[in-house]
Parts: sequence; C-alpha cells; structure tokens
Amino acid sequence: MSEQFAMDIGQQAMMMVLTLAGPVLVVVLIVGVLVSAFQAMTQINEMSLSFIPKLVAVGVLLAVIGPWMLQTAVNYTTTMLTQLPSVTR
Repeated sequence: MSEQFAMDIGQQAMMMVLTLAGPVLVVVLIVGVLVSAFQAMTQINEMSLSFIPKLVAVGVLLAVIGPWMLQTAVNYTTTMLTQLPSVTR
C-alpha cells in the first residue's frame, strides 16, 4: 500500500464523516441558537428547554434524511470493501 493510497483512504473517510455529521450538526446549531435567543429574551433558564427542541429537531432530521445517510454509508463501505484486495498487495 502506497502512502498516496493511504492518504486517499483517510481523505475519503474524513469527507464521509463530514458529509454524514454535517447536516445534523448544522440543525443542532441553528436550533440551539434560536432556543438561546428565546431564553435570553424571556429570561427562562431551564436546561430541559434547550435539550428537548434539539432532540426533536434531530429526530425529524433523521427521519427525513436518514435513508440518504444510510445509503451514503453503505456505498462508502461497499467501496472500501471492494478496495480491500488492493490494500493487501
């Protein structure tokens, strides 16, 4: 296995992580900012108020884009497994 091949595998893995985790993190960030702004305006400092909307938003997001995320992960895994014989040479 060459150094370039190892670097390509690492780069593909990092891109896959960013592709799958990015939408979830962006939604959690947006919901967190909105809830924080609401808490600042109303001066309600309840910890569960910031947790529950994030949980609901992530649940809805995973219900909507979950099949795409699963298909992307399966395609990546299939690609990595088909490249496995070239790694052992």
